[in-house]
Amino acid sequence: MSQLFSDLPRRRFLALGGIAAGSAILAAEPASARSVEPAGQVVLPGYAFTLGVASGDPKPDGVVLWTRLAPEPLALDGRGGMPDRSVNVRWEMAEDERFRRIVRRGVERATSRWGHSVHAEVHGLRPDRMYWYRFRIGDQVSPVGRTRTAPHPSSTLRSMSFAFASCQAYTDGFFTAYDHLAAEDLDLVVHLGDYIYEGAGAGSIGRAHLPAAETFSLTDYRIRYAQYKLDPALQAAHAAAPWVVAPDDHDVENNWAGDHSQPDTEPDQDPAVFRLRRAAAYQAYYENLPLRASSIPHGPEMQVYRRLQFGDLLQLNVLDTRRFRDRQLTDQSLRWDPNRQMLGAEQEAWLLKGLGSSTARWNVLGNQTFAMEADHTAGPGETFGMDPWDGYAAARQRLFDGVAARNVDNFLIVTGDAHRSVAADLKLNFADPASRTVGTEFLGTSISSGGNGTAMDALGVTWLAENPHMKFHNAQHGYQVCHLGRHEMSTDYRVVPFVNAPGAPVTTQASVYVQNGRAGVAHVTT
Repeated sequence: MSQLFSDLPRRRFLALGGIAAGSAILAAEPASARSVEPAGQVVLPGYAFTLGVASGDPKPDGVVLWTRLAPEPLALDGRGGMPDRSVNVRWEMAEDERFRRIVRRGVERATSRWGHSVHAEVHGLRPDRMYWYRFRIGDQVSPVGRTRTAPHPSSTLRSMSFAFASCQAYTDGFFTAYDHLAAEDLDLVVHLGDYIYEGAGAGSIGRAHLPAAETFSLTDYRIRYAQYKLDPALQAAHAAAPWVVAPDDHDVENNWAGDHSQPDTEPDQDPAVFRLRRAAAYQAYYENLPLRASSIPHGPEMQVYRRLQFGDLLQLNVLDTRRFRDRQLTDQSLRWDPNRQMLGAEQEAWLLKGLGSSTARWNVLGNQTFAMEADHTAGPGETFGMDPWDGYAAARQRLFDGVAARNVDNFLIVTGDAHRSVAADLKLNFADPASRTVGTEFLGTSISSGGNGTAMDALGVTWLAENPHMKFHNAQHGYQVCHLGRHEMSTDYRVVPFVNAPGAPVTTQASVYVQNGRAGVAHVTT
């Protein structure tokens, strides 16, 4: 082994190992493991697994395994160099990284209809167990991924750790944060949206978007996803742990709401036309991420909100805050309209029912836009953003009232979208600092969106001065790691000093603590 690889931690080497050419991977395989597909198997123009591998939505007995065949990932027709026919793809899961103890194997049919993506829903695994997986087609072998099943819901879990991230604009910065995330000891990664950006931006760091135009068609979105997923840091993060994902606005179009497109640029677009665009975006999202069959899109509809359980320690409620919301307001005086919806009546009822019956120690919402109130105006007067929950204040009040009425213990929200970090108490009445605190929100910064950040900026100064429920702020970029225990939890804000060049180090800017049975931020260490 070369000195380069021998200096890498073993788990990091495994995550990166398959990104080289397929022949290099096969050279490391024992001869007995190399089998050839029957005669007539499709001949590919290159290595099929250029986009890496991923796993997701873990259950106690199984997990979703993902890959997408793309020997020419940036082909202009969006087909990734694949022919218009179905291909059999084999998968294997093992209890060891060398695949000496293979416990499950199967075959999935990758079809041109779904971009030759593979979503293998594996069952029959042991709960709370680490596994390794890989795919095969002909004599090609994929990179190796590592995953973990969820603990049984009735098990007493002492601790677990998960990271959450969002907002990875390719043109704005390098995905160095994912290199560091891949080296963390994580049970799970939660991605809260803006996996891609739909615009035509070129940026200034040599990472111009492909195609060089805004995405509208399925072909456009497929090429854009391929460009993002070719990033080795993103591939390493996917290969290191199972992911739970949900889209936000840029995965379709900036600031869309329900059946309405972006209000400031296309106010009069026919909703039927926008639904066609959303159908293309949803299909590409499903094709490129480790989602279960329950999330297969049907035209412009896709099931995003869902609930995952991890022993008796964590109930994770993944929200959809785009599809069922009302259109953004242009007059903030109307934000308390009781008829306005953020989640929609069905999702809101589902969420409150699940929270009310939860037996988990920590009850977490995976949320796309921040729920805390955020006055943007220094001094007299108030200004609020209309895209976050501030533009849907009555809907937020219904949610918080429902949480309070049900006495939901240890209510936490993890959020992306804002390209900055904040930890805040969630109040029944934000206008009264003495009102009841019902939970804590951890707003997480972007992976790269917004370019290089600073520890504090003008908006951060205003937010901390005008919003006493905010207890921490930072405007750098990176990701967050939540450590859940029986008696307290903490969130480490992990940031990089720059994103406009590769190689940035990572540091913990702050750790924010919440104590079991006590709503709100207990203390912050920096």
